[in-house]
Amino acid sequence: MRYTSQAIETLIEEFAKLPGIGKKTAQRLALHVLREKKEDVELLAKALMDAKEIVVYCSECQNMTDKHHNPCSICTSQKRNRSMLCIVESPSDVIAFEKTNQYTGLYHVLHGVISPLDGIGPDDLKLKELLARLSAAGSQSIKEIILALNPTVEGETTVLYLSKLLKPLGLKVSRIARGIPIGSELEYTDEATLTRALEGRSDV
Repeated sequence: MRYTSQAIETLIEEFAKLPGIGKKTAQRLALHVLREKKEDVELLAKALMDAKEIVVYCSECQNMTDKHHNPCSICTSQKRNRSMLCIVESPSDVIAFEKTNQYTGLYHVLHGVISPLDGIGPDDLKLKELLARLSAAGSQSIKEIILALNPTVEGETTVLYLSKLLKPLGLKVSRIARGIPIGSELEYTDEATLTRALEGRSDV
């Protein structure tokens, strides 16, 4: 549908660029914004700009955090089990595990998986930061690496690569159990299934 306003069409196009947002949903979002009070739209715009300005990658785990809380609250917490390091694909996976209230170790976020078809190789992931972290002073407390990647072809490829990379370091390398269906994503997996997957992890 063509609108009489180019501004509306541009707004819809921008919303449609967001993941999981189709043209119809983008249209609803755009029209909703236009119906809102100017002050509410300004708050939304400010929240977007503030997030873009303030949010950075944690210098340790590569998860997202505010620039004035770097390293993040998980990395600096004295209540975390510092002998376990869970490697995940994205920040949303950290949120999923934290919802279970079962995992108390540390994390490392790769920000992707190896996918040759998409032109994504090991150098495109946060692997250099992982190796630097494991070789840094104080990292000797880490005894086990848990690979918690999505059970997709790309996730499996990344698990194999990581296991070959990490085993020579003398660390125990395990992976979460396969109770999570192939092709599903951790972000959308319920807390009980994630908890069982953690408890049933196996060596790789």
